[in-house]
Amino acid sequence: MTTMQIGWIGMGRMGFPMAERLVKAGYSVKVWNRTRSKAEPLQDSGAILVDQPSDLAGVDVLATMVSTGRDVEQLYFGDDGVLSGTGMPKIFLDFSSIGVDQSAEIRKSLADKGSELVCCPVSGNGKCVKAGKLSAVASGPKAAFEQVEDIISSIATMGVSYVGEGELARFCKIAHNIMLGVVTQNLAEITILAQKAGVPRRAFLDFMNNSVMGSVFTRYKTNAFVNLDWTTTFTPTLLRKDLDLGLSAGREFNVPMPVTAAMREALQSHFGAANLKNDPDSYIEGDFAALLETVALASGIELESENSPYPTGLEIPQASE
Repeated sequence: MTTMQIGWIGMGRMGFPMAERLVKAGYSVKVWNRTRSKAEPLQDSGAILVDQPSDLAGVDVLATMVSTGRDVEQLYFGDDGVLSGTGMPKIFLDFSSIGVDQSAEIRKSLADKGSELVCCPVSGNGKCVKAGKLSAVASGPKAAFEQVEDIISSIATMGVSYVGEGELARFCKIAHNIMLGVVTQNLAEITILAQKAGVPRRAFLDFMNNSVMGSVFTRYKTNAFVNLDWTTTFTPTLLRKDLDLGLSAGREFNVPMPVTAAMREALQSHFGAANLKNDPDSYIEGDFAALLETVALASGIELESENSPYPTGLEIPQASE
């Protein structure tokens, strides 16, 4: 068991299973979450719950997995933030997906106080974490990364790619989520095209998954497309934010991104389509895979579940006897 003590903030869809992996890997983990009840189940596995972020000031590594850069700033530097406590984590390890400029400002503020930031966005959702299919990309000081590489690898068991200094991992995550959006939109379009021609969604997507164009992602989204399961893994609002960040970066670096721009407008139609729903808020707060319904609406068809469960490839491995 490692003697390194980790502080963890964030018990959302991603944060809880990620922290749980650390605890089960034998790390000493202290946890704070705004809603304490979400963290309490980790106590049974050995995590230590604290009352406020400042109680984590004495840990070796402070890890965060929260929604926005503003959340990260408040948790680090706020009145009751980590840095208001006694002590100073040597390394801040942020798994959140935030903007490049904001990350650079946080890095500078931490450096001024004597700490280092390793930013480490991840690829996957909560089910990927549990199934051992999460991957990550990291940037920051190389020596600091090497100190936390084993921590990251305990969570991102598919591997972590170190891409260099500064905020380079943030750019990688933005690029990743652009592709996520483009692939999902195109998959929705061709699935509806095949359906209108008479091909059941399950049959078409099974063909795609078994072809050279199939991927881990297309396979685990197939069940949602076939059975209209919009259980949230990633919201359209968060996807829109990342597309906007990507287009902004494209302008900054003079990279033409016409496909991304088209995807951004296709996604905007999803927000408009919500107004046609009885419960527009749930349509927007549900999973971004519901883009399939928006494409169907524009194509003049109303979708029905095919009631045909499809293996996602994210089934949690069962321990052998």
